[in-house]
Amino acid sequence: QVQLVESGGGLVQPGGSLRLSCAASGNIFPPYLMAWYRQAPRNQRELVASLDTSGNEVYVDSVKGRFTISLDNAKTTVYLQMNSLKPEDTGVYYCALQAPWGRYDYWGQGTQVTVSA
Repeated sequence: QVQLVESGGGLVQPGGSLRLSCAASGNIFPPYLMAWYRQAPRNQRELVASLDTSGNEVYVDSVKGRFTISLDNAKTTVYLQMNSLKPEDTGVYYCALQAPWGRYDYWGQGTQVTVSA
C-alpha cells in the first residue's frame, strides 16, 4: 500500500517563501509522476506542477518562474519550492503520485498554505 505524507505548509506574508515536501512509502516502480495540486475555497482543484521519473516538468502558467518542483535521488520524495508567494496562491496543496492507465493514483491528505499580510 502506498502512502503519501505531506509537510511544510503554513502562513506566510506576500513575497515570502515556503517549501512543501511529500514522501511516498510503499512499493512503487517507475515510470510515474509526482505532482502538486491546490484547491482554493470555492475553486476546483488545479494542477500546480508535476515531475515524472524521466525528468519532464509541467507548471501552471501562474506559478512559472516562482515555483520549482524537484524529486530526491530515490524519486520517492517530491518538493515544491514556492517563492514570491501571492495571496492567490492560498489554498490546500495536495501531493499526488500518478501513472497512466490507473496504475497509480495516490493522494496525500493536503497541507494548508495561506499567503496573507
